[in-house]
Amino acid sequence: MSARQLIRLLGVAAVTTGALLAAPSPLAVAEPCPDAELVFARGTFEPPGLGGIGQSFVDAVRKQAAGKSISVYPVNYPASTDFPTAVQGIRDASNRIQATAARCPDTKIVLGGFSQGAAVAGFVTSETVPSGLNADDVPDPMPPEIADHVVAVVLFGKPGPSFMAAIDTPPVEIGDLYKGKTIELCIADDPICAGSGDGANHALYNQNGMTDQAARYVVGKL
Repeated sequence: MSARQLIRLLGVAAVTTGALLAAPSPLAVAEPCPDAELVFARGTFEPPGLGGIGQSFVDAVRKQAAGKSISVYPVNYPASTDFPTAVQGIRDASNRIQATAARCPDTKIVLGGFSQGAAVAGFVTSETVPSGLNADDVPDPMPPEIADHVVAVVLFGKPGPSFMAAIDTPPVEIGDLYKGKTIELCIADDPICAGSGDGANHALYNQNGMTDQAARYVVGKL
């Protein structure tokens, strides 16, 4: 490149930069607070997002709560068989709930999850670090006052004690402040939550009416 070409190129860049600096920047407008926010953790191996069970649940809530504004937050975590990484989901869900409660104190929060995601959601409600875990390895429990913002906890196919023992993890125990507003849905022959049965049943929560049942429970809280 000749000196003349370099000068011309620099001149074009300077003009473009100047135009960008001179142009008025758009004003940042905060999104209005919704009536409710659903924070949902997908199950193992489901792609990032809500997953099939979560999407069915969200669709049912929005249909039954017609007229209310419902925002959705898919919990960000690997959802893999490297189960200790579920801690990332506990931390992400906890941070989101606390941020929403601070920014939108009148928004009603619903926490939910399917399978491994149900374990994530359950642990989010814990008021103490579960026995057997190092406090340095897990997020601090949410402040007690946050429970006032969470109107419902919905757990589909939450891994039962036998499954949790098999992966050397403490059982999921719902915190006292959340027990009265938690619904747990477990297909009778789902081995993940019931301890025995046909593994194929674990994928039926969006086909057997349970996501609609959970939505009715949630809408009753909204």
